[in-house]
Amino acid sequence: MNKLISQGALGISFMLLLSSCEWGATQPTVVTRGSSATVQQPQHHVSDSQGTPAPTASAEAAAKEPAPVVKRIDIMDSKGAKVGTAALSEAVEGVRLQVEVSGLPPGVHGIHIHQTGVCTAPDFNSAGAHFNPEGKKHGFENPEGYHAGDLLNLEIGSDGKGKAELIDKKVTLVKDKANSLLKPGGTALVIHEAADDYKTDPAGNSGARIACGVIL
Repeated sequence: MNKLISQGALGISFMLLLSSCEWGATQPTVVTRGSSATVQQPQHHVSDSQGTPAPTASAEAAAKEPAPVVKRIDIMDSKGAKVGTAALSEAVEGVRLQVEVSGLPPGVHGIHIHQTGVCTAPDFNSAGAHFNPEGKKHGFENPEGYHAGDLLNLEIGSDGKGKAELIDKKVTLVKDKANSLLKPGGTALVIHEAADDYKTDPAGNSGARIACGVIL
């Protein structure tokens, strides 16, 4: 009888010991650091190569994308003096032109992109006709229009200064495209003496060319 009790007690002790080991293996252990006790979770040791996440495909693609093209040009008047600047940048909707000028006659002026990147004062006829790879007529209100180089008018204040941000949806700064402003020989940004009426071919009755900037 005593032998059976002894064997039973031994078996219970063994089961308690086994249960205690299993519980301890799945629970956090308490570690004392300084004056406070903190709970330390079980840790899984990994190598540096496993712990550092690999670059994603999108991150790698973004790193390989070229920086956006921004062209900055000087704008000269009929005497060859610098009267302003323009910054051209590729945008989702086309090309953004940020134009800032001074020393020009007050009023509303036509401003267009011309087909040749040459600005020879005083008349700037060297810039050629409007940039028009599609062979359209001039003017946003022309049923047969409009030129890729057509832009909204530029307003000059009584102080001779003007600033505008314009979007040209028909052009790009990406080279080797038919509508690229950076085609061989370049293009030119030209300001006219009068307002563009947006309908009369070939230049909206905007008059003489009074300022020009080469886009190359």
